[in-house]
Amino acid sequence: MKKLFAILMLSFFALLAFDYLGAQIVQKKSSNKKSQNLSDAALLDIVEKQTFQYFWNGAEPNSGMAAERIHTDNVYPENDQRTIATGGSGFGCMAILAGIKRNYITRQQGLKRFEKIISFLEKADRFHGAWPHWLNDETAHVKPFGSDDDGGDLVESCYLLQGLLCVREYFKDGNEAEKKLAVGIDALWRDVDFDWYRNGGQNVLFWHWSPTHGWTMNFPVHGYNECLILYVMAACSPTHSIPAEVYDQGWAQNGDINKISFYKNDTLHLHMQGDPPHGGPLFWSQYSYLALDPHGLKDKYADYWKENTTQSIINYKWCVDNPKHFVGYSKNNWGLTASYSVRGYAAHAPDLKNDLGVISPTAAISSLPYTPNQSLAAIRFWYNNMKNKLWGKYGFYDAFSEKAGWYPSRYLAIDQGPEVTMIENYHSGMFWKLFMNCAEVKTGLKKLGFESK
Repeated sequence: MKKLFAILMLSFFALLAFDYLGAQIVQKKSSNKKSQNLSDAALLDIVEKQTFQYFWNGAEPNSGMAAERIHTDNVYPENDQRTIATGGSGFGCMAILAGIKRNYITRQQGLKRFEKIISFLEKADRFHGAWPHWLNDETAHVKPFGSDDDGGDLVESCYLLQGLLCVREYFKDGNEAEKKLAVGIDALWRDVDFDWYRNGGQNVLFWHWSPTHGWTMNFPVHGYNECLILYVMAACSPTHSIPAEVYDQGWAQNGDINKISFYKNDTLHLHMQGDPPHGGPLFWSQYSYLALDPHGLKDKYADYWKENTTQSIINYKWCVDNPKHFVGYSKNNWGLTASYSVRGYAAHAPDLKNDLGVISPTAAISSLPYTPNQSLAAIRFWYNNMKNKLWGKYGFYDAFSEKAGWYPSRYLAIDQGPEVTMIENYHSGMFWKLFMNCAEVKTGLKKLGFESK
């Protein structure tokens, strides 16, 4: 009897296990079918909302600003805690505005967060108006980015300012508290001394200055790369504006910027000696254009909508052609930009030297306005087919390599921010409208010889 009872009990538990496994399989199939049937709009909303959480729930606690990085595998570099990314926080400010528009949070919740951010920035270390690359969330003091980089970072400050000007425009005609916020942002903006960063009146802008090391970093900013917004913001400044010569001689190097590079039949018109031969990493076509609208944006050097679209298409085609024969590259799995890499951090680009077999989801996602069909195909493929490896608390992870079997569950502010911002620009053009509505922006672009729509 005991033996018969044992056999019956084993059979019973086997049936239970079979039923459970069967239910799990059915549930997984149902979930996969449901995700595959998502409309483009629904899929993008899922990605936008999940990625937005990096800047909302994942924000630094004291300032409300963006963490430099979040590793959900809990493996961090030394002394990385409480590190604010100032540039990433500019992207994050736009992400919070998108959260209000999409009803992920209320307008009042967004206002309270922005009040916290502005209060922190008002007391944070600044160097002739510019914030450093990193700030300590607990002290509001500079956190050195490198041995000589412990002062103002004008490029990161401009990434922050483009986001803040969008916030100013969004709230400036609101209630008393909202108008007060807009006034506070305006004061921070007016304090940035772009003239100082000409390093003695030279016709070029310098990236860094330190009260300890002076101009030791010695980094005059020449184009073409991700820094166009630096010169636009400097020309737009209502208090310390630069003349057009700084743009023409510094950024454009007296027209030398206007050189041809190409991949197959696709031609780029902004190229300097030493640049990647088929266009740089895709953040070049993204960071400066999160708020600066490239539609109809032209000067004597380029048509920026055409340039950015071509750069994105070349990046896509390179991955489809896959000349280095990396595992996984396809029309649904593409995107090369600066991101985490198998060994450290790298500026991945479509050429034999800089393509390391690492796909960065932010590259394709943040190209959505330029390559909607190609970007949507990649997003859908990753979400439907690779979600278990690539999807986490704050959306798609920063980078992965099928070649190396490498799928780190890690995020960077400067990569998550453009995803939210460019998805929203694709939906509504929200940030392009806000930024281009600024009176100073219209004046500054005109001064530099731009035409815009």
